[in-house]
Amino acid sequence: MNDLQQAEALQPVAAPPADNPRVVPLVIISPVRDEAQYLRLTMDSMVAQTYRPLEWILVDDGSTDQTPDIVREYAAKFPFIRLVPRQDRGFRKLGGGVVAAFNFGVEHILNKDYQYIAKLDGDMSFGPHYLEHMFQQFSEDPKLAAVSGKVYRYEDGKYIEESHIDEQVAGQFKLYRRDAFEDIGGFVQHLSWDGIDVHTAWMKGWKTFCYYDPQAWLWHHRIMGSSDKHIYEGRLRWGRGNWYMGYHPLYAIATGINRMREKPVVIGGLLMIYSYFLSALRGLPRYDNPEFRRYLRAWQMKRLKQHFFGKKN
Repeated sequence: MNDLQQAEALQPVAAPPADNPRVVPLVIISPVRDEAQYLRLTMDSMVAQTYRPLEWILVDDGSTDQTPDIVREYAAKFPFIRLVPRQDRGFRKLGGGVVAAFNFGVEHILNKDYQYIAKLDGDMSFGPHYLEHMFQQFSEDPKLAAVSGKVYRYEDGKYIEESHIDEQVAGQFKLYRRDAFEDIGGFVQHLSWDGIDVHTAWMKGWKTFCYYDPQAWLWHHRIMGSSDKHIYEGRLRWGRGNWYMGYHPLYAIATGINRMREKPVVIGGLLMIYSYFLSALRGLPRYDNPEFRRYLRAWQMKRLKQHFFGKKN
């Protein structure tokens, strides 16, 4: 059985709530807005965990569907779950809006002595031992800042792995050691926050790791970047985010070409490249950290040289 067949066989089904789970010093924050379609999958996955957080704060960011009712239903049964409503801005704002909602949740943490913090999306599912596997990774390496499992999604009758390098922690479930999270200054309130955080951690001497184990895979129930309007807007937004983050032009082109194999095939990658250069022509702002941008571009050029010429240095 190959890895993809394993992924299909191991897709988690609704597991019963865990008996006597181990409570770990973790706070999870989930910014949610109109997540009723998939939220029960996420909540069922969490209450089934063998390792349970001190708190799981779900920040309702202006839902107009049954999202708050679903959270209240679970909170009535499981005291570690809390709903925290946030004033409705009137629309879904990805990137900076997600981080703003996350930060709002941080302000409402009750257990101030937590040692780990996570941001979890409301359209995910995962097996009952997911957190147990993640904490095992933390215990083995004190320099590990953040960890996640690999991400899969169902598409055209099969399961597809979302493409990331092994060091790129999944943005859908960012699990951080608190010391490292505070060292990088938390998440940047802008597009590409989930790339800036990882590179900042590396720049400061921390490690991040996307753990490859079939027992610790994440299941994403939307195509990445499709939660607002449509997938085409998601790819345009991705290109703008790459510009803001400080991508080297060659790496922006290479990234777009690499994403052409994903839906929407070819056009999605082209939209990313187009949006990056349009952002440049329009003089849109960039992440105001020159040291970070120098570091990022040096890392990107090293990656390109390794890919095309096999050079390690």
